[in-house]
Amino acid sequence: MLSRADDYPIHQTPEPIAVSGTDRNFYDRYFFSAGSPDGSAVVGAALGVYPHLNIIDCAVSVLHGGQQHSLFASRILHGERMDLRVGPVTLEVLEPLQRLALTIAPNDSGISGEMLFTGRAAPILEPRFIRRIGTRTLMDVTRMTQGGQWSGQISAAGVTHDLAGWRGTRDRSWGVRPIGAPDAQSPQPATPPQFFWLWTPTAFDDWHLFFHSNDDEHGRPWNRAGVLVRLKDGAQFPLEDPRMALAFRPGSRHAGAARLEARLPDGRPVTVDFRIGENFMMRGIGYGHPVRGHGMFQGPDAAAHEVIDLAGVDPANPTNAHVQGLCEAQLSIGGAAPVAGRGLFEQLAIGPHAPSGFRELFDLAG
Repeated sequence: MLSRADDYPIHQTPEPIAVSGTDRNFYDRYFFSAGSPDGSAVVGAALGVYPHLNIIDCAVSVLHGGQQHSLFASRILHGERMDLRVGPVTLEVLEPLQRLALTIAPNDSGISGEMLFTGRAAPILEPRFIRRIGTRTLMDVTRMTQGGQWSGQISAAGVTHDLAGWRGTRDRSWGVRPIGAPDAQSPQPATPPQFFWLWTPTAFDDWHLFFHSNDDEHGRPWNRAGVLVRLKDGAQFPLEDPRMALAFRPGSRHAGAARLEARLPDGRPVTVDFRIGENFMMRGIGYGHPVRGHGMFQGPDAAAHEVIDLAGVDPANPTNAHVQGLCEAQLSIGGAAPVAGRGLFEQLAIGPHAPSGFRELFDLAG
């Protein structure tokens, strides 16, 4: 089918833009985070387009005062991949790779506002994520990540937050990963679930840090990389041999502290010490949500509001496994005095991970 996007010179194949290969799990997603300078509040947002499911959905979630308020919206895409409006939310790319705007019109959830993201430096391109179960492709994803600053305002639960001075991160990813309803027929022979993920986008006054790791059950990384971006000139410094040591909170799979060690290309050591506080629950923006997960059909045009009380979150419940810990960080380069920053410490651990002491599907730290 033809769509308005076909009038732009952006085709990659002989197919119309509405067609993205043959895999029903193809997706195209935006993610945003915004954190207050004092660490007392954070906003997360995700908007996804699923061409072969013909669905677009989004979620915006505000964590403040021990509660996380989320707005969910979903609608039929009608093949128009460049129409980034869903429910009360509109996403606009004002300047590609630099400025984007997220507008949430007043609605029954009480979440509304106008948020403007401006990159502090150009995005980085992460290594391509490819993971298979036997011969079936689980993930084949490209992702770019960018540190930025925010302006505008957002309101939730009767509180309006001025975003001046807020920093954060956004990413853009596209490709193939599990979306929508689960596959009715799993690959054979059956493979026990295993997925270990860390991601630590962290903002400093003069630097932005990116580190991620996907590990197998033995702790061997199948996709790991780290980059320091120097903000005064946008220079990107790949981190060599990056390694993360984690200290888990008892009775959970969530770290309360961590240390990253690596080297710059010139050999200077880099260390980052993370102190992790409250957890932003990723199900609040659809990740792993049992009902409003990414790509799930909610109806032709649906919206919902949910509240998570952090004091009542059970870390043993698998729906609470995926979190972004609000963290303070200390960065030291070449043995120099550390500088302070803030960011997110994203974690998802399913199944065994030997370095962490996990042996079963969802056993917890002692």
